[in-house]
Amino acid sequence: MSRKTRIALLGAGRVGAAMALDLAADPGLEVVVADRDERALAPLAARGLAVRKADLGGPGLDEILAACDLAVGAVPGYLGFATARRVIEAGRGLVDISFFPEDAFALDELARERGVTALVDCGVAPGLSNLLLGAVAAQMERVERFTCYVGGLPEHPQPPWEYKAPFSPVDVLEEYTRPARYVRGGRIVTEPALAGLEWREFPGIGSLEAFLTDGLRSLLTTIPQIPEMRELTLRYPGHVAKVQLLRDSGFLSSEALEVSGTRVRPVDLALRLLLPHWEFAPGEPDLTVFEVIVEGVEKGGRVRRVFFFLDRFDAATGTLSMARTTGYTGTAIVRLVARGLFHRPGIHPPEHLATAPGCVDFVLGELAARGIRLAERRESLPPAATHSSSR
Repeated sequence: MSRKTRIALLGAGRVGAAMALDLAADPGLEVVVADRDERALAPLAARGLAVRKADLGGPGLDEILAACDLAVGAVPGYLGFATARRVIEAGRGLVDISFFPEDAFALDELARERGVTALVDCGVAPGLSNLLLGAVAAQMERVERFTCYVGGLPEHPQPPWEYKAPFSPVDVLEEYTRPARYVRGGRIVTEPALAGLEWREFPGIGSLEAFLTDGLRSLLTTIPQIPEMRELTLRYPGHVAKVQLLRDSGFLSSEALEVSGTRVRPVDLALRLLLPHWEFAPGEPDLTVFEVIVEGVEKGGRVRRVFFFLDRFDAATGTLSMARTTGYTGTAIVRLVARGLFHRPGIHPPEHLATAPGCVDFVLGELAARGIRLAERRESLPPAATHSSSR
């Protein structure tokens, strides 16, 4: 009998916990979950999973990595890059979903030197969105436009925020403060967070507002020939104006202020005050809206290909939809790495998987098996306008 692949899952938050339970059900994997928060680990231990209390920013991580074959990064974004570096330095493979602000390709040389396959941004968006674009780009003669809309939302929004945070609230605030990069006219453009507000209708949901976020990430360099690319986050109507008021009033600033003799970062206070309003109650349902639109030339004609899903809370297991869609994309990639379907030293975002035989179908099949099914439609587009000039 072949030895099981030993998985160290780093982070037991909502998404990390969903990933841990999914991976632990695989007979070919042996999983240990590490986190510094005993309260996060306790429910997993009660389900029979192996857990380790450890400060993942400290020396305890070294011992955990020494006992695994493959690490899965599910830590908050501010810890993600440093954790990824330590995993690679230890010579361990990595599948990571953390939304860290640093450029993952800064670790590419180190990963190649260590012979490590490290897959980053392996969530739903970035993640599944990258995988789909990589697959479609390989089929089209030319991609002209890529747009991704994505949002994790409470099924029953309540005032005043009309929002709950289905993943790390620290990373949610990053979406409201980190400048958004996108491609317009073949050039990378940077806009302030929350810019580019538009409205979009979705079946089964209705009208949502969408704003630019920094979700293209690796796509800015791995598929640079696409002249128009955007990623937008979805919220219920009215939410963006409230967050803009907070931001513009300084409540989301990371610059410390002195208050009654104590240095305080406004964003830390805001997070503390917002968390009770943005925390999902046990059993409270959420949903995930996901739409990827790719336009270009395929077989000589211009086409639009649209990929869509609307996923909902799994009441049977108590798993939030955003944890499912993000986490199960990640666990599908863990499985394909563990089974040897992708093994290339270096840093690899999900669009690289599209160049390896069988990887796209494997991930989509794993998601479908868990009830996350992409609907696709194709539309013919008129030929591109041509302009002539006379003198």
